[in-house]
Amino acid sequence: MKISCVILTMGNRVAELDRAVMSALDQADADVEVVIVGNGADVPELTASPPEGSASTVQTIRLETNEGIPGGRNRGVDACSGDIVMFLDDDGWYASPEVAAHVRERFAAEPDLAVISFRVVDPDGGPGQRRHVPRLRAGDPERSSPVTTFLGGACAIRRSAYLQVGGQPERFFYAHEETDLAWRLLGAGYRIEYDARAVMYHPQVPPTRHADFYRLNARNRVWLARRNLPWPLAALYLGNWIVLTILRERSGAALSAWFRGFREGVRESAGERRPMAWRTAWRMLKLGRPPIV
Repeated sequence: MKISCVILTMGNRVAELDRAVMSALDQADADVEVVIVGNGADVPELTASPPEGSASTVQTIRLETNEGIPGGRNRGVDACSGDIVMFLDDDGWYASPEVAAHVRERFAAEPDLAVISFRVVDPDGGPGQRRHVPRLRAGDPERSSPVTTFLGGACAIRRSAYLQVGGQPERFFYAHEETDLAWRLLGAGYRIEYDARAVMYHPQVPPTRHADFYRLNARNRVWLARRNLPWPLAALYLGNWIVLTILRERSGAALSAWFRGFREGVRESAGERRPMAWRTAWRMLKLGRPPIV
């Protein structure tokens, strides 16, 4: 199975991007096709190049405008020829040259496996972040398990499954696009796995560094429910998140931005509605994360 690696960049992390690309090109027995997408920016000149004797390649694409994370990744997948697409953040890198071979073996042996979510490790030895383990019981990041969502910048996806369900929702721009994709993949009968053996290094950075984090997080959560959930579950899901946000967030400015985004999600079009079957919701419940939280 051929492997591609899509890396989005804004062109402002040259050294980090160089490291990310080199970690993909250095994968053993993989000959990775690297596709770098300049999301509304030029792709900088890099020193990373395929090792001597390798059939790995590097392709660059420049998008005229910033199409957001889902739009940029969809353009990257369009340009790929691999059976498996690994997504890598431009400030992350693979911890081992065996990651791609491990991923390929799993996808080849498990035809119903659509996504492998990687274990993200702090390169400075920190404890890691809870959000990097995509399940409710996140206390042991070294335990692999089936999951119902995945990390968008630290994963590998079966390209045929990605295209089958329509890729990532470009209207989202940022936040929850991978969950929207995950729910549609589960509805199509695929599996998603958190695999602790597939390790990626990434510095610890808070998602709240993004100026529109709270607004987009809330807007897209409403869109996620409107697009994918039967109405009774959508009401429960959004009601639960209103309560959780009020209990967790102590900043008045953050709450104001969150509820502004929530209103946008209600008022503006969420795109095509394809509610999941109740059997998919039941399957998610058995996996430990029903679509109400």
